[in-house]
Amino acid sequence: MKKTLGRNSEKFLTVNTDTLAAMLNCGRATAVKIGTDAGAKIQIGRRTLYKVSIVEKYLDALSGEQ
Repeated sequence: MKKTLGRNSEKFLTVNTDTLAAMLNCGRATAVKIGTDAGAKIQIGRRTLYKVSIVEKYLDALSGEQ
């Protein structure tokens, strides 16, 4: 299997579970729960991605910012 090329970008539209956990500074299971509760989960074949803008809006709503 070919390795995915590393790409530098400051703003991602979608991220995988490990990157979401790093962005949220939490564990993998918590990142999955937040992404799922936010409705940001995107399934493409066997790959699961999370839409960053939806997660950001969800966290803003939880914190009372809007």
